[in-house]
Amino acid sequence: MSEPERIGEAVAGLVRKAAGDALQHPELKRRVRSAKRVLKIAALMWLSMIVIVIGMIASGLLFGPTGAEGWLATPLAVIASWAAILYWFRVRKHTPRTLAHRELAQLAAHTGEWLYEQRGGLAAGAKPQLDSILQQLEALSPQLRALQPNNPAAAEVRRLIAEELPELVEGYHKVPPAFRGQSLHGGPSPDRQLVDGLATVGEELARMHARLAADDLHALATQQRYLESKYKGDGKIK
Repeated sequence: MSEPERIGEAVAGLVRKAAGDALQHPELKRRVRSAKRVLKIAALMWLSMIVIVIGMIASGLLFGPTGAEGWLATPLAVIASWAAILYWFRVRKHTPRTLAHRELAQLAAHTGEWLYEQRGGLAAGAKPQLDSILQQLEALSPQLRALQPNNPAAAEVRRLIAEELPELVEGYHKVPPAFRGQSLHGGPSPDRQLVDGLATVGEELARMHARLAADDLHALATQQRYLESKYKGDGKIK
């Protein structure tokens, strides 16, 4: 391999590594998923238009004896199909109601996407807590994929991120914006309550993450001791 080829290969490797490292960032991952969602919508809208036009031509409604009606019906059919596609994608967006029914393996990712969509309507002071929760959810996702649904820890995780966290955010949204920064009845303001509540959720997610990791480490150590006792106890396979 010549020197320019070696340099080119090294540069390509660095680019691939940088791209891979960038995609590990939770916020960038969400932006990539959002971009894919937009591209999917655009592709379906384009495909539906092509199918409708071809169908109209094949049936003779566009250029046949009833061409006048076809020229009117075709754009109406295209608009109707586009509206149906947009509505379908809209109702598929994550909401507190749909989060409760998500599979455990995908729950952390879906909750993270939903929470990221809410950040524009939340208190500016809650951004550090939001970022911490999003990172915790990202770290928790692989553990939830390996967690059995009947495990007691699964119920705890589901209750926290699919019920209690959405209830906190939805409760904040219900407070009129003019009152969110005010101290009510001598207590903390809704903004402060949101920040403190999100901080508590983040701390609990960190504890859950550590507890699940400890369970995994314990299971690995148990398996290692079993293998040693089975294959190294007397130097023979039992």
